[in-house]
Amino acid sequence: MRLIGVIDLAGGLAVHARGGDRARYAPVRNVVGREIHGNPLALAQTYREQFGLTELYVADLDAITAAVTPGSDVHQDAAAGRSAPHGSHDDILTSLAAGTPLWLDAAIAAPPQALRALERGATCAIVGLETLRSFDDLATICVTAGPERVAFGLDLRGGVPVAPRLDTSSSDPINLAARAADVGVSTVIVLDLARVGAATGPDIRLMARVRAATPGATLVAGGGVRAIDDLIGLADAGCDGALVATAIHHGKLNAEEMHRLSHISGNP
Repeated sequence: MRLIGVIDLAGGLAVHARGGDRARYAPVRNVVGREIHGNPLALAQTYREQFGLTELYVADLDAITAAVTPGSDVHQDAAAGRSAPHGSHDDILTSLAAGTPLWLDAAIAAPPQALRALERGATCAIVGLETLRSFDDLATICVTAGPERVAFGLDLRGGVPVAPRLDTSSSDPINLAARAADVGVSTVIVLDLARVGAATGPDIRLMARVRAATPGATLVAGGGVRAIDDLIGLADAGCDGALVATAIHHGKLNAEEMHRLSHISGNP
């Protein structure tokens, strides 16, 4: 099972996501005793050196917020290049991508944005439901960037799809995941914002249903992981991977457990 370390970027800082309330996210201060002080590069180094994580998931929250906030005067490109304590988001992403395969969620909703993400060093461009306008756009992104380099982020809040821009009336997460797989994405990431950082546990039953609806896709879970038992449950439900952050920050997962999990199959 793949374990992917999460870094949420806001204003050039690595912040600790909790419950999807982005305005209240505070910088990551320390991880199991190591001082981070909001430094995303220090967090990435900790993930690699202390926990053996070989992949990173980075959410550019400035870009996402700019894309979904009505009347926002901050364009996502400006957000990416804004000066910040540890460099611009462009500089940070370049540095992160130099040492680790990088999954990037940065309000990607059209082919030029996907290609730009890959040019910035991402190995996988994530097209999140929250900023997607149509499945036709998703299909075009897959053709342009290559389906193996595109993931669909099924953004949920308490199990309900977060799709303010999408041109569909569907509110069924299973249907949305299946449609994404049908248009060509190689990976589906189910991310419940309400569970992020809340230590409530992942929705194992939902993951099993998404697995059944997307048999050919790589399936990754995000939000709510508390400890190893949750990860084993996700693997049993058919998940190929999971996003991890809070459980590591709070010492609920250790390197030995995570190494053992890497040998667990996500096939039910």
